[in-house]
Amino acid sequence: MTENECLIHASVEDVFAILTDGWTYAAWVVGASRIRDVEQGFPQPGHSIHHSVGVWPLLISDTTTAERYEPLRFLQLRVRAWPTGEGRVEFEATDKGGECQLVMREEAVKGPATLIPEAVLDPVLRLRNDETLKRLALLAQGRRS
Repeated sequence: MTENECLIHASVEDVFAILTDGWTYAAWVVGASRIRDVEQGFPQPGHSIHHSVGVWPLLISDTTTAERYEPLRFLQLRVRAWPTGEGRVEFEATDKGGECQLVMREEAVKGPATLIPEAVLDPVLRLRNDETLKRLALLAQGRRS
């Protein structure tokens, strides 16, 4: 499982406002290009974001579904992007004096991506998720303005 961590200069509330607004997903998730729909009830478990990944005209439409949600503390998502497969992504937040310490974990759980050795996949996910967290931080920090 790949793990990235960062301190976001925004409150846990501001970070979770972005994490739980499915319509912002394409603004901070590297690879997501557009949002087609967000099911009412997201981020409650079983509710999904319908998104596309890739670059036009090579877009793949799929879903990200909430598996576990603890408000202002934890969000676990099942990310689908077939034909590459499915992954599990977790976000765990801790308040650090009014700022948010955020840990992001990701692992491939189904499909061809599970066949890639961890030594190859981990550095790629680490780089992508570092950029994802930077984008998320900018959006959350912008809410303070």
